[in-house]
Amino acid sequence: MRLFIAVDLPEKVREVLQRGLGPLKRDQPPARWVQPEGMHITLKFLGEQDPELVEGLDRAVAGPLSSLPPVTVRLGGGGYFPNDRRPRVAWVGGQAVGLEGWASAIEDAAANLGVAREPRAFSLHLTLARLERPWGVQAVHHFLVQVGKWRFPEFVAQEAVLFQSELRPSGAVYTPLRRWPVAT
Repeated sequence: MRLFIAVDLPEKVREVLQRGLGPLKRDQPPARWVQPEGMHITLKFLGEQDPELVEGLDRAVAGPLSSLPPVTVRLGGGGYFPNDRRPRVAWVGGQAVGLEGWASAIEDAAANLGVAREPRAFSLHLTLARLERPWGVQAVHHFLVQVGKWRFPEFVAQEAVLFQSELRPSGAVYTPLRRWPVAT
């Protein structure tokens, strides 16, 4: 099973993404654009795992998350991985004070079950597009200007979700397997 743990997005955020992506897709060079219904804030990518890991994660993650507070998420602005000189992934960023604590607790729980640790620090982002070829300077700038105009409603994240990801020719399909609430 291909697994990851994420914060799901409320519909009002997906609506902003849907409205904004239409013009961007027309104006930007070719890319593999993510559908808004598949967007999420990844806390931990687990990769291909045995199905037994799901039960282990359920026990290992639920406890630590239940002691952490909800987090207010404010999305806005854009950027690129690895950087804007060699863009390969275009994203929307944001701020969510405390979400790195969720990611750290999940990272520790998964590592205790034998899942490799992520070498990079947690970075809040919503992947919008995977670039087939790096975009030129004008396209890079245009993307940042347009995404910078998007106004997202803030929301309170109250749970982490374990998703199974199935890669299909039509795109990835994400199925929630577990939901772990934080303290209320």
